[in-house]
Amino acid sequence: MPSPFPGMDPYLEQHWGDVYQRLVIYGSDQLQDRLPGGLRARVEERVFVESDHGNGRSMYPDIRVVEHGRRATTSPPPAGGLAVAEPLVIHFPDEPVTQGFIEILEVGSGNRVITVVEVLSPSNKLPGEGQDLYLRKRSELKQGGVSLVEIDLVRTGRRNLTLAPEEIPPSYRTTYQICVARGWKPGEAEVYRAPLRERLPTIKIPLREADADAPLELQPLIEQCYRNGRYEEDIDYAVEPVPPLDPADAKWADELLRSQGRR
Repeated sequence: MPSPFPGMDPYLEQHWGDVYQRLVIYGSDQLQDRLPGGLRARVEERVFVESDHGNGRSMYPDIRVVEHGRRATTSPPPAGGLAVAEPLVIHFPDEPVTQGFIEILEVGSGNRVITVVEVLSPSNKLPGEGQDLYLRKRSELKQGGVSLVEIDLVRTGRRNLTLAPEEIPPSYRTTYQICVARGWKPGEAEVYRAPLRERLPTIKIPLREADADAPLELQPLIEQCYRNGRYEEDIDYAVEPVPPLDPADAKWADELLRSQGRR
């Protein structure tokens, strides 16, 4: 059974770790067949440690508290009669987080990076090492004249694209957003609307300046993620998504889900 939503399914954000990785792989596969000779799409990774200090990160493991059972001791007290307390050991999530992204390379020039396609995650939009690394990388791409495509399909965190929210006209400030910065056009960016209530757009991926853009169809990608992940069996549409929708969209979603028998 397909997703009940015509475009992006807001309930998929609760499974973003899996959906995100699938989007990167499926997107790379789709682009590979649409690139001109001499260009290749490759999936690359960056790794960082993501801590959880009350910033609302729900995508990674929670803090684990482990209480060891008290054991009686038969050994004599230490010299001087000091009683040494047994501490409670608390484990926090300092495991590495891996993020994938798509690079389009020019193989005839020593694999020069032409374009980078980023699917954003909450860690890119919330304060922390993940955001710091992303912003630093974005600055380096700009300085190197590399084109950047940012695809934001999550509602968690503050929107963090090449264009600040206030630089985008109100009619284009949609639930989701795509931003394209061409490496040879500094000071200019392209924005795509991606409302919750509409199908995701097909966007233009810039390549070399002399190349025609490569189309990337976002809606089939998210549908493939939903289908291959078998999310129709895991998502409970009777409850509200996390994070919650704004009141107008929540009312629309409720009517949509009831009309399809999902509530």
